[in-house]
Amino acid sequence: MSTGPAAAASGAYARTGVFVCFEGGDGSGKSTQSELLGGWLEGQGYAVLSTFEPGATEVGRKLRSIVLSPETGAIADRTEALLYAADKAEHVAAVVRPALERGAVVITDRYVDSMLAYQGAGRALDVDEVERVARWATGDLRPHLTVVLDLEPEHGLGRFEERDRIEGESLEFHLRVRDGFLRMAAADPDHYVVLDARADREEIAAQVRDRVAPLLEQAVRR
Repeated sequence: MSTGPAAAASGAYARTGVFVCFEGGDGSGKSTQSELLGGWLEGQGYAVLSTFEPGATEVGRKLRSIVLSPETGAIADRTEALLYAADKAEHVAAVVRPALERGAVVITDRYVDSMLAYQGAGRALDVDEVERVARWATGDLRPHLTVVLDLEPEHGLGRFEERDRIEGESLEFHLRVRDGFLRMAAADPDHYVVLDARADREEIAAQVRDRVAPLLEQAVRR
């Protein structure tokens, strides 16, 4: 797996703006923590763009419907990975890079690591191959900080009354996904923090702010 320190050092990190990503299993609270961080940053006067994957662009919305709708049914693992890669390519080109170039703090709910964890570790595809596709699609743009909200899959999935096509996968699938996230974080502690998703949400938010604050020299205020 090429997500160790050497791989991280070779990645592209924006020189303007700050790129923060929330990752983790389904139901771990990524959207909540993205909103809390964005609200805090806006209160501090920073320009903030909150976004998500898949589906934050017009193209992405169509791709999201394909990959997440249970009506899609079974598709080949490689097809699924390529659909997610296409969403990421459009997202970075149309949304993420322009905001970073303006000096904004970009907060995304999911990014490349989700593809490596779900389509790589989860689907049991070769993670190195999946990563090469994902890095090419995104121009190897890396978050300055990735927050992994760690939660046992049985707790996270229990929060949904109805599950989409990915959430409906087996517990074993989601256990592989969780392990994938944790291995990526362990390989690059300078750019990752792993937090217990079952902790109080304000406690989690405070820990996130502590890690984000030193990065804000690159960000602009409104």
